[in-house]
Amino acid sequence: MRARYCAFARKDRDFLLRTWHAQTRPNSLTFDDAITWTGLEIIKTVKGQQPDSMGMVHFRAHYLTPQGPGIQEERSRFIRTEDGSPWVYVD
Repeated sequence: MRARYCAFARKDRDFLLRTWHAQTRPNSLTFDDAITWTGLEIIKTVKGQQPDSMGMVHFRAHYLTPQGPGIQEERSRFIRTEDGSPWVYVD
């Protein structure tokens, strides 16, 4: 989750698409240049450790726009297709 947050903050399209599950990955990804990401707050995690094949992260991503600060709150699901494979974002 932290790696994906950093990728959004850096506008690293390649990393984001590469770590997005093929069944839910968009064809393209655009960024809003008016948004500056300012912090990530992990609220809760469910599973997502070494023996797990699925994990969930509840988080708040803080940002700033010309209109002022904001928060994007989500629950994201990640999976691994094989033991030891990288985690990929599903939804």
